[in-house]
Amino acid sequence: DKLDAVTALSGSGPAYVFYFLEAMSEAGQQMGLTQAQAYQLAVATFAGASELARSSDEAPQVLRQRVTSKGGTTHAAITSMEAAQMGPLFQQAMLAARDRARAMAREFGGA
Repeated sequence: DKLDAVTALSGSGPAYVFYFLEAMSEAGQQMGLTQAQAYQLAVATFAGASELARSSDEAPQVLRQRVTSKGGTTHAAITSMEAAQMGPLFQQAMLAARDRARAMAREFGGA
């Protein structure tokens, strides 16, 4: 069971990051940036946030709260994501990946 969770989280994880990079890049383009500018900014943002998370002992929630000013631009974006149930939706997607890993194990005789 843990292998299926690892597959859903880490094995499929790079695709999730690329998906978010794609969405952020497209949003940047919609706001007037060139494709290259939007992509470079999105990649740099992910790299910086990932490095901060990797080098910190603090939980992601704490890190997010530290960079979110109440009433600011980040707060507006997070509020929009929460209203769209992005967290639960993402969790549901990962459960779908885990369930598919389980099904594949059964299909190929692994369980």
